[in-house]
Amino acid sequence: MDFDKASRKALHGTEIAVLAVIAVATVVAILQEIAVMIANLEVTLADLLLLFIFLEVLAMVGIYYKSGRLPVRLPLYIAIVALARYIIIDMKGMDFWEMIGISIGILLITVSILILRYGHTRFPYTDEGASDASNVTPGQRDT
Repeated sequence: MDFDKASRKALHGTEIAVLAVIAVATVVAILQEIAVMIANLEVTLADLLLLFIFLEVLAMVGIYYKSGRLPVRLPLYIAIVALARYIIIDMKGMDFWEMIGISIGILLITVSILILRYGHTRFPYTDEGASDASNVTPGQRDT
């Protein structure tokens, strides 16, 4: 099964390369945002929330690199911060129903996170990665 081993190695190498590209691109985006704040001589809440989004992306890359699993909740956290940032930036241009819709979206994502968290603590993973997951405490599994 040399083909199987070679294909797994190639896939793993591709994963690492793409993770590196995502990490470098995120760091570049962070530096660009900092440059914009310096050029404007102003730091707004929208700027800070954007930096938090970038930070969460870097954390997600780090967790994926260490564990080999994509943490499901992190993209949901990023979505909540992105929607909050959208509300903050465009609040004056939004009508009532648009604000309600985005707020309901945030609420639904929050409920989804609670359901995922409950499911992960109540029904731990038992798939083929269970031996790898046994080295990770439940709080680390998908933070």
